[in-house]
Amino acid sequence: MNKTDGTQASRLSRREAALRQRLGWGGFTLLELMIVITVMMILIAIAVPAYQQHIIRTKETVLKSNLQTLDKVIQQYTLDKGQAPQSLDDLKTAGYMHDLPLDPMTGAADWDTEMEDPTSAADPQQPGIIKVHSHSGGTATDGTAYSTW
Repeated sequence: MNKTDGTQASRLSRREAALRQRLGWGGFTLLELMIVITVMMILIAIAVPAYQQHIIRTKETVLKSNLQTLDKVIQQYTLDKGQAPQSLDDLKTAGYMHDLPLDPMTGAADWDTEMEDPTSAADPQQPGIIKVHSHSGGTATDGTAYSTW
């Protein structure tokens, strides 16, 4: 590249800059930026609550699945042993579960247990667990309490 080529390129870029300035191609105006930011804020205001609802619905699905699993394991234990488990730890010690699943609403394995009626229990002195419920005090998206699931 010789000196003449550099001078021509310099003149071309000056002309191009002058043309852009005359035609208004210098960049975004403050108004354009404000409009873009406003549109982005509106989209975020719509997206965040929708995302939070999705997270809640996902946790509810996991809760239902965990409750079904625990109920099935309790039923299997009761059929195999001839009596219902006295505690949820009995399911672990008997090898029916490796670990108790977590309640996604509380983040812990703190399930509320429903005991069987002593008159229908295999051992009326020691009624066992027939069902589990969430320990959460929250309300589901369908309006029911998690503790009734």
